[in-house]
Amino acid sequence: MKKSIRLLAATIMLGVASFTWAEVAVIVHPSAGFDSLTEEEVSRLFLGKSKSFPAGASAVPVNQNEGSATRDKFNETVCKKNASQYKAYWSQLVFTGKGTPPKDAGDDAAVKALGAANPNMIGYIDSSAVDASVKVVYKIP
Repeated sequence: MKKSIRLLAATIMLGVASFTWAEVAVIVHPSAGFDSLTEEEVSRLFLGKSKSFPAGASAVPVNQNEGSATRDKFNETVCKKNASQYKAYWSQLVFTGKGTPPKDAGDDAAVKALGAANPNMIGYIDSSAVDASVKVVYKIP
């Protein structure tokens, strides 16, 4: 009986741990002419409703790969869509010729490298991966 209770407690703890998320940072090139974006502005960029930064420069959003916990948190928090809703949203826009989804760029390191190398890129990474090569313009707690 005690062994069953311990097993159940361990299973619950693992389940709770899988729902704890790290902070996500939305990043751009350090030379970007702005210091912050609102959640609405970030959402509009990643949902294809806006194609430029507030100062007018072209914006190129990049996603982390599908299945990434960081991507799931970003989509649910900023875009207000779970993974399947996000995919369906973009499938419909592509089918009707009204949009092209952000490219999947890889993991934290790949997205950070793209943001550091291209002034038009905007992406998101786990905040623990942020360094001086990129500028944080929005944080998701």
